[in-house]
Amino acid sequence: MLGPIGKLGKLRIARPTDQLAKVAEQYQRGLGFERLSQFEDHEGFDGVMLGHPQHAWHLEFTHHRGATVGRAPTPDNLLVFYVPDRALHAAASERMLAAGFVVVPSYNPYWDRDGTTFEDCDGYRVVLQLGEWTS
Repeated sequence: MLGPIGKLGKLRIARPTDQLAKVAEQYQRGLGFERLSQFEDHEGFDGVMLGHPQHAWHLEFTHHRGATVGRAPTPDNLLVFYVPDRALHAAASERMLAAGFVVVPSYNPYWDRDGTTFEDCDGYRVVLQLGEWTS
């Protein structure tokens, strides 16, 4: 038996975009992510991986040349980051705005109670939730 899948390796969260350069810059500036890797014209796809080298996860944004993917399919497509400190939350929120994210009301009002919901250039949303996640 292999055990929990989390023990197997790293997690990549991937999604397509029509605005690869813009969305990569937004997430780098807004969330302070590093560009871990990138590729061009890999069987018609370009991509950028963003995150932090010491984390076991990263985001991948891809663009399929000649294809259009459009905006987020629903307003409830979320990445949620828990920010444990009010000052850090305020600073992160300012970075998000400076990077071009827009504050929007959350589709699920739960996220508006202790968090701020931001929308990127593709309509996907990022929640900066004030507090620590506990199970």
